[in-house]
Amino acid sequence: MNAEWLSFLDKSNGTVGVADASLVESQLRAANTSAVVSPLTDSGLILASGPDAANFLHNLLTNDIAGLDAKSARFAGMCTPKGRLIATMLIWKTGDDFLLMLPTDLLASILKKLSMYVLRSKVKLSDVSADFALIGLARPAGVRGTYEEMANFQVTQFADNQVIRLDGQRWVLAMNPLTAIGRWNEFCSGATVVGTEAWQWLEIQAGQPRVVAATQEAFVPQMLNMELPAVAGVSFTKGCYPGQEIVARTQYLGKIKRRMIRVHIAGDDQFHPGASVYSAQTGDQQCGTVVSCARAPEGGFDALICVQSSAIGSGEINLGSPTGPRPLMMGLPYPLDLGTGDSETE
Repeated sequence: MNAEWLSFLDKSNGTVGVADASLVESQLRAANTSAVVSPLTDSGLILASGPDAANFLHNLLTNDIAGLDAKSARFAGMCTPKGRLIATMLIWKTGDDFLLMLPTDLLASILKKLSMYVLRSKVKLSDVSADFALIGLARPAGVRGTYEEMANFQVTQFADNQVIRLDGQRWVLAMNPLTAIGRWNEFCSGATVVGTEAWQWLEIQAGQPRVVAATQEAFVPQMLNMELPAVAGVSFTKGCYPGQEIVARTQYLGKIKRRMIRVHIAGDDQFHPGASVYSAQTGDQQCGTVVSCARAPEGGFDALICVQSSAIGSGEINLGSPTGPRPLMMGLPYPLDLGTGDSETE
């Protein structure tokens, strides 16, 4: 992360590393109803450059990277040979190079993992997080016009900066830090500055999965709804990549046994990514995993959990232990097939 950008944020609004509960609650209320701007200090960027960069990434990730042009972004995952996700990321082009945006707690390990595959490929991988300021916008008030006309996953380039529309309400900006500092007041016009927890709550509302260190190898892509058009994280026509056989077999030979849903948890206990989920049907054997969790504007917490479809149908789910809190199931902003047939992936 760029030191000058972090220093500017700390002096101007103090949202970096926000921990005070009352401040987070006010930010969440703003995120629920109005325009917000969030410095994405929990995310970083890997740059893949060189003549083989497109094919290199295409052969390692779940989505079509070879077909990515300068006006489009892709959501994608990186899997083990057993089809288990070790990372999710947003990818777009900058010139002839590619930027991979992913959580900072995974960046170093994924950079190392990717580097192991370089071999004779003409590709260079580097951590360029310090070269950019990452900013999230929701319902932007100060940057209307061009941004609002963008389609989902469309990229607009301006000078050495990019803006990516994620969905109907959220955009990500990747900017030169000095440019971001100079335009900060524009972004904040009519908006509330919020920390990363409010942004993660918006991510949960959108049903957008995020793999972090605590949930590596916990899911195949379909468990996180990544094959659905609204998430758009898997291509089934692009050819081989690590884990592709498992992902394809899950898609074509059996129904998906676990799915990601959105829930609300009353009370003061937060269940972090990786926490176990139980149901009356499975007793003391876990039937799912918490994907992400953030405080909710109305109190309690909202979360994305991956759980057996049969348990979703019963409505009898507990978090943390077989007798733990029972969350309220909520809808996702996209259709989800909760078929309960067996699949070879658990």
